[in-house]
Amino acid sequence: MTDEILQQQIEYYRARANEYDQWFYRIGRYDRGEETNQRWFNEVAIVKSALYQVGAVDDILELASGTGIWTQELLNIGKKITAIDASEEVLAINRSKLASPSVKYYLFDLFKWQPDTEYDLVFFAFWLSHVPPQLLDSFLTKVYQSVRVGGQVFIIDSRFEPTSTAKNHILEDDGNIYKSRKLNNGQEFQIVKIFYQPDELQEKLKKVGFQADTKVTDNYFIYVHGKKI
Repeated sequence: MTDEILQQQIEYYRARANEYDQWFYRIGRYDRGEETNQRWFNEVAIVKSALYQVGAVDDILELASGTGIWTQELLNIGKKITAIDASEEVLAINRSKLASPSVKYYLFDLFKWQPDTEYDLVFFAFWLSHVPPQLLDSFLTKVYQSVRVGGQVFIIDSRFEPTSTAKNHILEDDGNIYKSRKLNNGQEFQIVKIFYQPDELQEKLKKVGFQADTKVTDNYFIYVHGKKI
């Protein structure tokens, strides 16, 4: 079951590549009205500010780099970025947006990816919630192995908030980690989606060796800044 869902998840993000930014920028099905949209963008600004507190670093690994929404922010603090994603479609969008010689792109399924280099910062946004529970420890261990001693990790993800998703997605806090997602054309996929609590996520990171500080915004986001001691 899990393998089938994970393959659907990859296909979903490949098919959704040209629509993905509509979610982040609150366009089309994701437009919840001026007041709610502004609340979203205000909380995005809080998370961006926290990311900038990481400071200047040389080498960054961005996992599940997507269409470049966060890659462009990482360029403000890093000299070199290695961007990995399982969708060639989103990598193409990312590359066309940034057109930066400082970013190197690699196509990998992150469940099969094995780290072979250490970085000053490992970053991923809205990815950890798509990792099935039985694969979480092994994935975070790989993240730990990718961070230099004294290096950092920064993670952003979603809180449970029904207005964060599309108007035709009914978000239920029913404990089911498998969620249905639709594209603009109505095509439907099953994906993994888990909403972590701060203490739970902090404990998971501590278990693999990170010293982490986990915070939330009022409605939409959970974010973690951790260090490898």
